[in-house]
Order: sequence, then C-alpha cells, then structure tokens
Amino acid sequence: MKAKTAIKAKNKKKLYLFIPAIVVLLLLDAAAFTLAVQAQNVWLFGGSFVLLALTLIAVWQLASLSKSINKFYQTMEKQLSPYSNKALRDFPLPVLVTRRRGGEIIWYNNQMREKVFGGNDCFGHSLAEYFPTVNLQADCPVQGYGLEYGGHQYTAYHAPTGEEDNRLNVLYLVDDDKLKRIAKEYFSSRPVVAIILIDNYEELLQSARENERSQIMGEIEYQIECYVENYNGVIKKLEKDRYFVAFEERYMRSIVEERFTILDTVRKINANDKMPATLSIGVGRDAQSLLQAEKFASQALDMALGRGGDQAAVKNKNGYEFYGGVSKGIEKRTKVKTRIVAAALLELLDSCSNVLLMGHRFADLDALGAAVGLYQPIQQMGKPVKIILNSRANMVKQMHAHLLEQGFETAFIEPEVAPEYVQEDTLLIIVDVHTPHFIEAPEVYKKCKNVVVIDHHRKMVDYIDNAVIFHHEPYASSASEMVAELVQYFGDKYKPNSAAAEAMLAGMMLDTKNFIQRTGVRTFEAAAYLKQCGADTVEVKKMFANSLDTYKERSQLVAGAEVYKGCAIACSNWEFPNVRIAAAQAADELLSIQGVRASFVIFRVGNEIAISARSLGDVNVQILLEEFGGGGHLNMAGAQIKNSTTNDVRKALIRVLDEKLSEATKKNN
Repeated sequence: MKAKTAIKAKNKKKLYLFIPAIVVLLLLDAAAFTLAVQAQNVWLFGGSFVLLALTLIAVWQLASLSKSINKFYQTMEKQLSPYSNKALRDFPLPVLVTRRRGGEIIWYNNQMREKVFGGNDCFGHSLAEYFPTVNLQADCPVQGYGLEYGGHQYTAYHAPTGEEDNRLNVLYLVDDDKLKRIAKEYFSSRPVVAIILIDNYEELLQSARENERSQIMGEIEYQIECYVENYNGVIKKLEKDRYFVAFEERYMRSIVEERFTILDTVRKINANDKMPATLSIGVGRDAQSLLQAEKFASQALDMALGRGGDQAAVKNKNGYEFYGGVSKGIEKRTKVKTRIVAAALLELLDSCSNVLLMGHRFADLDALGAAVGLYQPIQQMGKPVKIILNSRANMVKQMHAHLLEQGFETAFIEPEVAPEYVQEDTLLIIVDVHTPHFIEAPEVYKKCKNVVVIDHHRKMVDYIDNAVIFHHEPYASSASEMVAELVQYFGDKYKPNSAAAEAMLAGMMLDTKNFIQRTGVRTFEAAAYLKQCGADTVEVKKMFANSLDTYKERSQLVAGAEVYKGCAIACSNWEFPNVRIAAAQAADELLSIQGVRASFVIFRVGNEIAISARSLGDVNVQILLEEFGGGGHLNMAGAQIKNSTTNDVRKALIRVLDEKLSEATKKNN
C-alpha cells in the first residue's frame, strides 16, 4: 500500500505543477478585464472573456484528469491485494506492472528498480522505451522474450491480469545472463572440421619444371597455413595433396562472409603460367562430436568434388551450402575406376533377372545415347532389357525414328507401363541424371531395390543416395562418353552396333557442342572407339536436323533477346511443339553475339516455366540456376519453375544475376 500511496503522491505532485499556471491565467484575465472597464474597449472585453473561458476549460480538464487517475488507482488497488502486493514487492525476480493499452509503467518492485533500472524512477514511462521487443498485445511465447538491457541479458515473460475494462500486464524478468554467456561460449567453441584437397596436384607437378615443383607446393602450403592460422586453427597434412583442419565455430561467420578467400588466393598460384592451382574444401559443422564433424567434412568434400571442384562445401545437420565453383575444372579421371565400375556392373548384370534403362524427363540425345549404348551389350548377354522413354515428350524425335528403323522396335516402353516390368531382382540403370525428381519414371525407381547411376552433371544436394553403384564423373563430357568407356571393359563379345554407336556419338556431340566445349583426351578416345564400332558421322549429323518451323521459332527467340550485364536473355510467351529444342538451340546461338558471356532462354512448357542456360565458361550457369531449383554444368544448365509466368521468372533471373553474377564469374586475376 505504501508503494501505491507513493505513486499517487507522485502523480498528484505532477498535477499540482499546473496550479501556478492556472493562477497566472486568472490574474491575467482579471487585469485584462480591469483595463477593458477603464478603457471601455469592446475588444479587451472580448479578449478577457475568451481568456476566462480557456482558463475554465483547463481547470475542468485538470479536474477530470485527476478524477481519472484516482479512479484508475482505486481499480489497481482492488486488483492488487495487499498480499499480492507484498508478494510482488518481495519477489526475488524483477517485476513490473503496466497498463494493457498504453503500456505505461505503473508499478515495479525493488528488484526491478535496483537491479534493472539502476534506482531510477520510471513511473509513467512507456515500457517500449526500455523493452521495445516485448509485445504486450500478443500472447507471451512459451520460451519468453530474449532481452538485453544495461549490458545484461534477461528472458522476459508477461501475462494479463485484472478485469477486461481495466486490464493490466504483469511482466517479470529472469536473469540468465551468465547462462546465456556460457551457452554462447559453448556454441562458439564447438569444433569445426575441414578437409582441404589440392584438386590438380598431379597436373600442377607435371606442368612444372623439376626445380619449380617444390616452390609451387611450398607456396600453396604456405597460403593454406596462413589462412588457417588467421582463424586460430590447427592443420595437419594427411597426404601429399590433402590436409586436415580444425578450428572453432566462432570463426565460421567471418569465413562464410568472406566466402573462403583461400580459394581465390590459391587460384592465383600458377605452375609456370600454364595452370592455376585450385582447392576443394569440405567443412563439417554443427556436429554432435568430432567424429561426426569429420564425417560431415568428408561428405562435404565429396560433394564439392562432385560439383567440379574449386569450391567449398559446408555441411551441417540441415544440409549443404556452397561457395566458389567458378573454374572449369581439370580433367581428373583414371581408367582404373572405370574398370572397377565395369566389373561391378557385370556382376550385377549376371545376378539380375531383367534390366530397365532410363534417363531424365524430356530426354535429349545424351540421355538416350547412353541408354542405347548400354542396351545393345546387355541384350547380347541374353538379359531382358528395356529403355523407358516418353515418346510424346522428348527432344530426340530424329534419333528415336532412326533407331526404330535400325531394329530397336521392341527396345522402348512408355513410363506408364514401366512399373509392370519391375521384378524382385530387377536392375535399374539411370543415365545422364542423378536426382530422383528429374528421372523419367519415378515410380520405377521407388520399386527397384538395385539401382545404378551413371552421370556427369555436377552433383546436386538431393542426389540418389541408395544406388548400388554411383558412377559419377563431373569431368566427363557426357554420359555417352562414360558409357562408351564402360562397355569397352565388357569384352569383345558385347559391344554396341553401328546404330548404338551413332546414338552415343550424337550424345557426345550435343554436350560438347561438336567437340568444342568440355572435351578432354578421353573424350576423343571414346569418340574413336565409337567410330571403330561403325558410327557414321553423316547419320549422326541427320539427328541434329531441324524442321523449318523449329528454325523460324529459334530465330524469333534470338531476335527478341536483350543483353543484361553481359548475359543474353530471351523470353517466349508462346508454346509450340519443339519449344525445348528451339530454346536450347537459341541459347547456343546467343553465345555467338559479341560481348555475351552467358545466355538464358525462358519459355513455357505446359504449366511450368523452363530456363535453358549456356555459357562460354566465364560464368557458371549451374550456380545461377540452382537458385531456381535447377542444375547442370558450369557452361550448360536448366531449370523448371512451377506456378509462375515468364515475366516473373525473367525478373527473378535479373535479381539472381545482380546478386550472384560476381560469384558465378570466373576470377582470372
């Protein structure tokens, strides 16, 4: 009661401050009236009456305010009984009471006054002045509000009390400053494990002179060690090209904000001006133990390598984050791996009852070429085999027709009937795709226990993780090239015929743009093998032939393109039968425009908006289209967006270019 009395007294004092002002007004009014009488001036009479009226109004308002305040405190006294008042006053936690509507502070206990407000008087002040994050109009969260005041951290809880007409709010604070600081230090000091790999170690040493090799490796190791020491980490060399790094979680924010500058630093190191050094980094964080962190780091490194290297992949319990990935990558493949995969595949073929082959939806020449390349040898082994292909929705009309003429009439089945061919020990081989939501027949994948994946696209997060064999080579030009290498280890009895060889060669030519992009030594070796199998380049050329309508549609797309920051963007608001083929060809053709580093063609297919992207290698279009849920290669990628329009996708693409173009651009300096 003493506290309430004190509050009343304080507020009465505030009201009494207005009394001298009212007295002054009355004296002025009297003086004005006296002068008006003496001077017989009507204007002075009028002024004195107006002044008197204003004074009376002020007195009436003051009386009403005083009455309102007294009524409010009478109500508050009823709501806060002497017992509850004493309990709150002596409560060990800081407590205050506010008005529900205005949020004015009308009461607080000693703990609040001394521990929080530092002995200052805060009666009548708004709660928002001190705790702006507390929303008294909403229900209090179960976990409360995290607050910081006066350099101290609290958790606040509030609850309404009293009658609806005069509802109050009781707020109390839990001083958990020490606990929060301990928790912060705990999370900040959690170990983060990173594994650093020199992508092109062998290639660097091969291209350098004998006396330069130690200098190059010394410079790379020096830069890595300096980078790790900058974040108070420890580093241990595991192998000649591999390093184990550990540091605290508190440094990850800076590392991420700087986007792993070590990638750019090492890339500036050239081996005799012939080849830049590149790193792949796998980081494991947010783990429950060091063992789990190391496991996360290994998985992240595999993901970084699967995406082409020259990048950092960070894995936590929620997924992956990627940084870098701007270089074309160095061909780093061994035929030893191919031979091992071929041997394992032969064992699976020997033990299965039948085989199903399929690529991605809207199959292109590479997907069908790789499937046909495996179909022929498997059929020669005496295994029942079928290729799942949507004859209505694909980009291989010419190739499909050519294969049907060459004796492949019974090779193909539609996705709708494919589940009927699945048996207990059916072997499913997926080519030219490694994500479940892009495959031709998802139902078949769900039913098959034995799955083999053969793909060359840069690895995506949602890859098929239950494959018996996951043959993934991001450095290969095409899936057809990978299949051409595999079948060579099947033996001379099992080899593709001329039609199958032509299909694979067409797939290689498509993905390499007629052996211009993404070609390595092994690409030409695979092409030579297909030529030996009877591939006719003239027949292959016919598979790329377009109709006059497709040519016109492609020309319209090119003519309507715009150039934004070195990127050509074309949009098609109409849908036509060969729109995918025309869009892909238009994207290729736009690259021939002077000053264009990348091209994007946006077009409608059914209820979806698709993007076909191409690059000359300076821009990583895979990174850009991953923002739309797509993927592909550094210089060729695609995406499909549901429930949108071409104009909305175009605007979104421009925003992505503004945000990501610098990251997706290869750094040469």
